[in-house]
Amino acid sequence: MAGNDGYITVVSGLPRSGTSMMMQMLQAGGMPILTDGVRGADADNPRGYREFEPVKKLSSTQGWVAEAAGKAVKVVHVLLPLLPAGFAYRVILMVRDVREVVASQRAMLQRTGKSGANLSDARLVEIFTLQMERTVAWLAANASCRVLEVSHRACFEDGPGIAANVNRFLGGGLDEARMVGEVDVALYRQKA
Repeated sequence: MAGNDGYITVVSGLPRSGTSMMMQMLQAGGMPILTDGVRGADADNPRGYREFEPVKKLSSTQGWVAEAAGKAVKVVHVLLPLLPAGFAYRVILMVRDVREVVASQRAMLQRTGKSGANLSDARLVEIFTLQMERTVAWLAANASCRVLEVSHRACFEDGPGIAANVNRFLGGGLDEARMVGEVDVALYRQKA
């Protein structure tokens, strides 16, 4: 891919905020992604999650980070502060209405037959909002991170504009039309 000088592209955000969709867009556009296929597609994410299991152990295992140079990797928002120093990161932070995130989480738990947290939706909205505020503040204070916030809703309403912004942020060279082709409006199921 043109424009990548060895930085690591990190796709992050709350769960159910469109991180998998963005990983799919990047991959379709021609960016290599760091994934292992352990978590496959399911009813909640029929195109797959594009995750890399070692990310979940970032607090204890960081050796894999070097192999992410020149690639995109998905890192959930609460793990961002565990990314090691010494690397340049371009973070695509997916932003979704927190009420939609909570509704999507509830629907996913219901489909899988799992019980959710014994917290009200209002309390979950408060918690997720605070977590995102902390994430944004940490990113703003971290000189090794350049950040592009991407609206989940805008991916569906203006796919070409989002693809162009992401491509520009990453230095160009991505196939924007193929990126837009990964956005499936039928998968935008919980709306506020």
